[in-house]
Amino acid sequence: MTNRELMISVDAFETRAAVLEDRELVEVYLERREAPSIVGNIYLGRVKDILPGMQAAFVDIGVERNAFLYVEEIVFPGKNEDEPMPPIQHLLKPGQDILVQVIKEPMDAKGARVTTQVTLPGRYLVLLPYSDFVGTSRRLPEEERRRLKETCEQIKPRGEGLIARTAAEGADLIDLRADLKRLLLYWRKIGRKVRDAAPVQLIYQEPQLALRIVRDLFSPEFRRLVIDSKEDYDAITDFLGSTDPELAKRVELYSERLPLFDKYNINQDIENAMKRKVWLRSGGYISIDHTEALTAIDVNTGKYVGKTTLEQTIFKTNLEAAGEIVRQLRLRDIGGIIVIDFIDMQDPDNREEVSRVLNEALASDRTKTRVIEISKLGLVEMTRKNVSQGLLEFQAETCPCCHGLGVILSDATIGMQMYRQVKRLAATHISESFVFKVNPRGREFLKQKGKLTGNILDLEWDKKAHLIFDDTVPIGRPEMIDEGTEAQIEQSMSNYY
Repeated sequence: MTNRELMISVDAFETRAAVLEDRELVEVYLERREAPSIVGNIYLGRVKDILPGMQAAFVDIGVERNAFLYVEEIVFPGKNEDEPMPPIQHLLKPGQDILVQVIKEPMDAKGARVTTQVTLPGRYLVLLPYSDFVGTSRRLPEEERRRLKETCEQIKPRGEGLIARTAAEGADLIDLRADLKRLLLYWRKIGRKVRDAAPVQLIYQEPQLALRIVRDLFSPEFRRLVIDSKEDYDAITDFLGSTDPELAKRVELYSERLPLFDKYNINQDIENAMKRKVWLRSGGYISIDHTEALTAIDVNTGKYVGKTTLEQTIFKTNLEAAGEIVRQLRLRDIGGIIVIDFIDMQDPDNREEVSRVLNEALASDRTKTRVIEISKLGLVEMTRKNVSQGLLEFQAETCPCCHGLGVILSDATIGMQMYRQVKRLAATHISESFVFKVNPRGREFLKQKGKLTGNILDLEWDKKAHLIFDDTVPIGRPEMIDEGTEAQIEQSMSNYY
């Protein structure tokens, strides 16, 4: 069995949770103090605009950008499952008050995604106040799913739904009833708050990351939980003491001087997860590239040359890459459309085996995925549910130089660009000599081409430009700061040095 551990580190800036499998980092969750996650929060909002062309509405929930509500996410009484949704303009109107729950974080320029199908997660159960439905986690064994479904049918309130979570495995009727009692108490408190509240207002807030990750993830599959915050340790042990006393015994308070994430090399693993290239043990590697529409993952043999045939070398590289790709998807929390370009394999049995290994590895991923069979060209298309920002988006911002392109202009290109811009600006003035402030990149290229002597740029037409090199000047934006005769400019240049 896999040795699973959960590590939680809390400092003045953020809370970080890491899942280790056999001491290898496979998942990481980050939450900053000044910007906690809003997924799961319930708001009494107000409809701002209806968009019939998109069958959606903008809802003001009191955050920076209006939330987005699709018509399929609207619950209304009396609708049969087979009945098509009426147009959104028949269901909502601007200015209408509406209770919504966030199901997807705001990302880039997009607001949060919300639904009116409220769900309240507990330790073992999820309460669906507006749905008469009973379900179970697909990660549970078939026999356990049947048992839990029968138990939930017995205890569920009339007209409301329940879902048994993965953590409910082995839970008895008393445990499930106690969890349902807590959830119904929460729902009654929410109902009272809604009646007394004026929109726009936060009605229910999900717990912070440390407690939330324990509620949603920590289970008997984990050997232990280690946390370095006494305050959060107390909150977690209190919670587990009332819901799962046996698991509470597996919680450890870390108090050594060496930071927790440094002791287990987690900080280094997180830094490595920001890199484009990931090396495989064999010497092959995978490269991960993000575009606006999808993530492309490419598999290469790299330094691995194999021992028998080319097909076998490719097959072994693809097999190793399949497991590592899933680890990287989980670790980086990559969502949306994903295209994996495995190395072409001629043998259909090899393609089938790589596909099997990929799907087997994905079975350990808590996030919902959908995979299309590997093609003859070695391509795999898949989707992975996108709920929050991935690791890269959370920790990085777009480069101000390349604006996300991933490359910058060469010195030769910058030198030519600078020459042409200075020449164009000088051509619009009658003076014979000028002073420009420019970025120093491109200077060596212009010297090599004989256009720059010292700090004087020969512009032809008997015009000259004296250059002052300044790192603070943006590349591609030379600044004209003086003009006149050559004698005047030569005399004034002493003032600039």
